[in-house]
Amino acid sequence: MFKRFRSGMRQFPKSMAKCSHSLPLHISSSMALCIVLMLSSFTSLVLTASRRPITDAEIRDKKSVCYADIESGLWGLKCKSSITEKENCALRCLSPACYQLIYESDPLEEGEKDHTRSQEYKYCLHKESLGESLERVKGVLEF
Repeated sequence: MFKRFRSGMRQFPKSMAKCSHSLPLHISSSMALCIVLMLSSFTSLVLTASRRPITDAEIRDKKSVCYADIESGLWGLKCKSSITEKENCALRCLSPACYQLIYESDPLEEGEKDHTRSQEYKYCLHKESLGESLERVKGVLEF
């Protein structure tokens, strides 16, 4: 059934080569985004089940993946339009629930450094990773 080359490698018969099915190489961006969102949802479920607080290193790693997705265009052109838009999209990618709670009503603006909201967001990520309620996260650090 198989022929051997001089090097000892096998060659598939031509009849088998004709039967092989190939998958389309092009996946639409919306399909890719759906896959990414499903995987991120699954990841958050796994983290919720672990009942272990997320570490700073894990946050950095996940955020790096988000930045890569943004750079590849998965989050659209708006997310690549400025550093601030990219940061807002990365925060939304990292945790849609925490982004909605802390930043959605008042997204970061050009040049803005909001230490209080940054710490609230990090606290929200911590609570979310433990599977705890996100109630009373916003404003917890305001004096």
